[in-house]
Amino acid sequence: MARSFLISLAFPFLMLGLAAPAAEPTDASVVAQARRELAPSGTLRAAINFGNPILAHRDPKTGAPQGVSVDLARELAHRLEVPIELLTYDAAGKVVEGIKTGAWDLAFFAIDPVRAADVAFTPAYVVIEGAYLVREDSPLRQNSDVDRPGIRVVAARGSAYDLYLARELKQAKIVHAPTSQAVTDLMVAEHHDVAAGVRQQLEADAKRLPGLRLLPGRFMVINQAMAVPKGRAAGARYLSEFVEEMKAGGFVAEALRRHEIDGAIVAPAERR
Repeated sequence: MARSFLISLAFPFLMLGLAAPAAEPTDASVVAQARRELAPSGTLRAAINFGNPILAHRDPKTGAPQGVSVDLARELAHRLEVPIELLTYDAAGKVVEGIKTGAWDLAFFAIDPVRAADVAFTPAYVVIEGAYLVREDSPLRQNSDVDRPGIRVVAARGSAYDLYLARELKQAKIVHAPTSQAVTDLMVAEHHDVAAGVRQQLEADAKRLPGLRLLPGRFMVINQAMAVPKGRAAGARYLSEFVEEMKAGGFVAEALRRHEIDGAIVAPAERR
């Protein structure tokens, strides 16, 4: 169930620990049109996915959302001069479902052709890896070993790697967990063969639960982007330029450093 956090933009950026905003666009008409499309209600409603710890998590003391996606959403609202409402979800699939009901204006999830039918993606701002986790005594040694008859791979329903594996796996069967955090526990509890997910989540699971190991390498590269519902062309253009500026100016790199995120890199600039 999504929870709403209304954040006052009057709160100083220094107190939030955010990087100082870069120079703002000077074309008022461009900003005004983007504002109408990105925040049609007057408030920017941003969907924040706690299912991916690379992007967002709760402050351990206050429970408030924080992370690179939260920082980007707040900076965008500052640029547009509108208040922001953070709508929090525990799985990317649930964020995607919100498109149907118009629940949000802006979201953060991995680029995927299935999702692209309903949203316009920006260039990627962060690149992360999808990995496999197995039991210590598993006969599976390489990523290429996974796609075999009888192998059951647990993935979070509607996640980027679930969509990817649904296209790529020809013999192995996908078993769905409700969230990314539940993937490894389901694999262990129901004696499935493989857990698939974001490398950092699986590394944390391997430390938490004995007798598990990661397969070497990665089975996919996950390009994380910002997204808006289709039909908001001016807003999508503004957002794409915003992402490129946030990467080039060091905002994304600083957010990753500040939130102590390892294993993720800033996405390269998009060639134009």
